[in-house]
Order: sequence, then structure tokens, then C-alpha cells
Amino acid sequence: MFLRTRICRVKKRTKETSPDIGVPEFSEGSDTRGNLKFDEVEEKVMRSVVEHDKNEVGKGKMMSQAINQGFSSFHPDLMMDHLKKDYAQAHRLYGEGLLRLVSGYEPSVIKRNINIPEFRRELKQKIDEKLLELRQEGYLEKDGEITEKGYEMASLVLYTEELNHLVPEGIGGSKLHKEVAHYGDKSDVKGYKKGDRYRDIALKKSVKKALRRGHSALSKTDLQVFEREAKGSVYVVYGMDASGSMKGNKLEMAKKAGIALSFQAIEERDYAGLLVFGREVREEIAPTQDFGQLLKTITRVRANQETHFVKMIHESVKMFPPGKVTKHLVVLTDALPTIGKDPEKETLAAVGVARGAGITISVVGINLDQNGREFAEKIASLGQGRLYDVKHLEDMDTLILQDYYSVK
Repeated sequence: MFLRTRICRVKKRTKETSPDIGVPEFSEGSDTRGNLKFDEVEEKVMRSVVEHDKNEVGKGKMMSQAINQGFSSFHPDLMMDHLKKDYAQAHRLYGEGLLRLVSGYEPSVIKRNINIPEFRRELKQKIDEKLLELRQEGYLEKDGEITEKGYEMASLVLYTEELNHLVPEGIGGSKLHKEVAHYGDKSDVKGYKKGDRYRDIALKKSVKKALRRGHSALSKTDLQVFEREAKGSVYVVYGMDASGSMKGNKLEMAKKAGIALSFQAIEERDYAGLLVFGREVREEIAPTQDFGQLLKTITRVRANQETHFVKMIHESVKMFPPGKVTKHLVVLTDALPTIGKDPEKETLAAVGVARGAGITISVVGINLDQNGREFAEKIASLGQGRLYDVKHLEDMDTLILQDYYSVK
């Protein structure tokens, strides 16, 4: 079964926006741009998620939030042990969202009552029942491991939530490149010639020309058409920091920003790639128009360890195609480079190599401190890109898309 949706210029949803805007629709067809194939999740469940069924959406969010907290499996006995021994540590380990979804209780209620034996028994029963339901529906293996169906459900919920967060006709800006074909954006006008498209006729200017000539009707020689600057493909790679400090909500919003960028770039006939980095480059997808591959890879990302900028930038250089195409790397991070003898110096040297290969680099920084911001400014300046300072996590996707539309 395929899921299909479309967004064009995008912006944040407002309270006045219809709740149906941006909601994906089902369609049959080949798995091409904008089509997303799910092999494991049934059509009925997919429709329930699209229609915002709270129960089905909750199952997908449970998978997604477990992954974002660094887990690939659920173990109720271990979770209960953590909650009983040290609630504060358990709260940091599992996160509010996952605790709420697994138990059905607000975390504040768990904290207040966890030392009461009767409450513990009731809590354990609720967790067991929820995980049994997930196993029976095929989202978990018997040992608690997330199944392929579970990962698909997490992908589906991330996808629909992000597209429902965006509405058509928002962020402006367009990408102009004179090297490649495609019909481009309207510019100046010229006289009509054989082969020009009728849809490009500048009617008002044609009429004015006919009137100046004293013609009572438009003739072929009066026709003016809009010239169009060729709009060439952009190759953009999303460098997503998945170090330990990104765990939880930051990682979820980073994933959604990557989904928005990937979907929109591919809908615009551009190419999107992915680099997931922590201590090592952990996932790598060269710029592609396979949105399904990008979505499913982004969904599985878990946070751990330190930040290795240098390796990530060097790897990105290898991912772009040769030739005169627009090449752009946008890096999302919440920290300075931390690996190497002189991480900052080595990072700037790597940025120089990337620029030598024709790659521009922007940085989206999440609540960077003063030193972090100053260093990010150096990267963006040397990389001839832009620096975006994320103060609110919900703005992350908007900033990523602003950067995409700024690429010339």
C-alpha cells in the first residue's frame, strides 16, 4: 500500500488552518517521488493514523519515542525496577512521553505514587497489558524487540505528524541555476517564437503591445512570453547530529526536520541525502529521490556518544556528484566538535576542503552557548552558508526549509 501527499512552499500551521491540510491520501501506483510504500502496516491501520485515531497514533509514537530515547526493545520488569529504585533517573532514562504512553499515567502521578505497593501493582499491570497488546499486533517480538512493522508504524506517525505540521504556500524563495534544463521561474518577457509554451504568454504585455501598434486584435507578432531562468537540480545533504545530548525530544524534532527537507526537496525534483553522525558516521545515504529510504532510515536513528564533525564533513564531500550542480550540506547540531587533537581547527580545515569541492555549508544550531555560536558562525562563513540559531525546537523544520530555499 502506498501513501501519497504533497506540500509546496511550506510554513507553520496556524490555529485557523483546516486540520485536513497536508493530510496524506492513499493512492495506488509505482513507488516514485512522494509515494511511500509500507509493507507491514495494514491499510486499515494506516487510514486510522491518517485520520488521527488516538490509539493507533499512540502506538506509533511509543515506538518512535523509545527509539529516540535510545531503545530498540521494551522490558517491563526492568522499567519497573528503574522506577522503584530511582524515579528521577528513570525519568531521565525513559523520558516523559514514553512513560506516559507505556503506562497510561502522567509522569507526575507515577512520581507521587511509585512508593505505594498497590499503585506499583496497578502500574505493572498496565505496562504489561500495553506491551502484550503491541506483541499481539506484531509491533514487538516476544522478547520485546521492535519488529519491522513497529519501525514502519513509527515512520508512518513521524511522517503524518510532520506533514500535518506544515501547510501549503508558506516559505518563499526559489532555487535558480542557469546550468540545467527544467522550466524555471518567470523573469523578463520576449517576443513569441515557435516552440514557446502558450501557458507562458504574458497576456497583459501582449495586449499593450497590440494597442501601441494600433491593432484591433492580437496577432502572432504581438505576443510576448515570459522568459524563464532554468531551474537546475540542487543536491542537499542533511547532516544530523545524533550524539548523546540529542536524545529525546531534540532528536524527534531533528528527525521531523529531516523528513520535511527530504520530502520537499524530492517534490521539487531535487535530491536529498543523509549523514547521521555521533562519534562515527553511522548512517549515510547519497543524495537520492527515494523518499521512502530516507524516511525509514531517519526513523531508526538513535542517539549516543560524542560529536565528530570532521569525519562527517569529509564523508559528505564523497557523497555529492561531480559536475556543475548545486551542492549544499546543512548540519544540525547542539554542540561543538569534541573529537580530535584540535577539533575546531580540524573542522575548519574540513570545511575548506568541502568548499574546494564546490559544497556550501550551513549550520542549524540548537541552543548553542556563546562559544558554540561563535564557532558555528566561522563554519557558516567559511562554508559560504548560513547560521540558524534554534531557540524553540518546534522551529527546527522551518529553519531547515528556509535554508533549503536559500540555496542558489
